[in-house]
Amino acid sequence: MVQKAKILLVDDRPENLLALEAILSALDQTLVRASSGEEALKALLTDDFAVILLDVQMPGMDGFETAAHIKRRERTRDIPIIFLTAINHGPHHTFRGYAAGAVDYISKPFDPWVLRAKVSVFVELYMKNCQLREQASLLRLQLEGNGKDAGGEAKESAGLLAELSARLAAVEEQAEALTKQLNDDSTDAAAVATAAHLERKLTGLRRALDALEPGTGSTPSVSSQN
Repeated sequence: MVQKAKILLVDDRPENLLALEAILSALDQTLVRASSGEEALKALLTDDFAVILLDVQMPGMDGFETAAHIKRRERTRDIPIIFLTAINHGPHHTFRGYAAGAVDYISKPFDPWVLRAKVSVFVELYMKNCQLREQASLLRLQLEGNGKDAGGEAKESAGLLAELSARLAAVEEQAEALTKQLNDDSTDAAAVATAAHLERKLTGLRRALDALEPGTGSTPSVSSQN
């Protein structure tokens, strides 16, 4: 059974959280509410999330400050953040969102279909990463074992490594197609930031998988949010 990804929804207004849940329910993932920046940071202490939808304007700790705390923590710094805002103060305000670590910045009212599509990209990437990490962990155990049948185990490990590489190649191909689509359809900063984030994550995964090749003499380290 494939475990569902968790999506963190952060907004101080209950009606906005309800609207987000209605939009994202079709993705069939686990939606977690937080009504303040402080509550969001508390949730991030114990759970892993595929993406965070973060309201900019909140009393107390606003979205920018919350994002700064998230990016300072090693456990959470790589989680994609999509800022949601009901105000628009021009390019400077948008730039501040990207400077705070957001991969996208969406003004309300937003198109539900667009938001759901953007979130689904990060959910899919998160799920692929989880599958790859599990398979990489299994391979590491096999490679590190003492191996009573060294020849047979080496052959099995090589086969599994080839399968992992092929699966990652498929994800890389999908990401390349997504990047091309983003570049063809839009030249805004949000599209560029999203494509760059995907490419950065996949590059890290490929590096970790390459380290598993026999003769490298190293054990890859794949973070929980790659």
